[in-house]
Amino acid sequence: MVVKQAIAGAKGFDINTPLSGGEAADVKAAGMDFVFRYVPLNAADAAGHITNAELQALLSAGLAVLLVQNVDNPGWNPTAELGLTHGSYAVAYAKANGYPTGGPIYCDLEEVAAGTTAQEVIDYCTNWYNAVTIGGYFAGLYCGWNIVLTAQQLYSDLPFKSYWKAYNFDEGVATRGFQIVQHVQKTIAGLLVDPDTIQADELGDLPIWLDPN
Repeated sequence: MVVKQAIAGAKGFDINTPLSGGEAADVKAAGMDFVFRYVPLNAADAAGHITNAELQALLSAGLAVLLVQNVDNPGWNPTAELGLTHGSYAVAYAKANGYPTGGPIYCDLEEVAAGTTAQEVIDYCTNWYNAVTIGGYFAGLYCGWNIVLTAQQLYSDLPFKSYWKAYNFDEGVATRGFQIVQHVQKTIAGLLVDPDTIQADELGDLPIWLDPN
């Protein structure tokens, strides 16, 4: 396995439940190239996150792997301190489960509390990015519903270089755009998943993934 540039047009999915080796093989046979799996926010977060055993099973089935950290319950309050805490935990969990440094981990940004200011979101995301980057991983951002920031703020006020568009996110990212686009849920090989597609963004950049080869 090696971290390398993803392939434009590649098809995959994100799912917040573990996959067995058989399920991984089935979705690969159904035409999937990659999968996003989740890491927890903290030690108290619910079970169901990726483990080293699952990581190896996914790679053995021929699926490229990317990680994304869970988001808190709708109405959560982003702060600078929380961004550092969440980002640091994502790094520790990924390392403990054999995810190699250099691989991508995405921040799931959505459903912040009413009244949250743009600066609070910027502070959270910046500290999350810094913690993940200092920890040796590549930090990306998933843009979901109700994130307060404008398209220009997403580009100008945040340090991310890779953005992933939620199926229900109607704004853009100024200048850069998206490298990963999520689509409406569907069933693939018997699993209910969120399908995703890889593309070059408006600056010509592609995301990276943990390649099985």
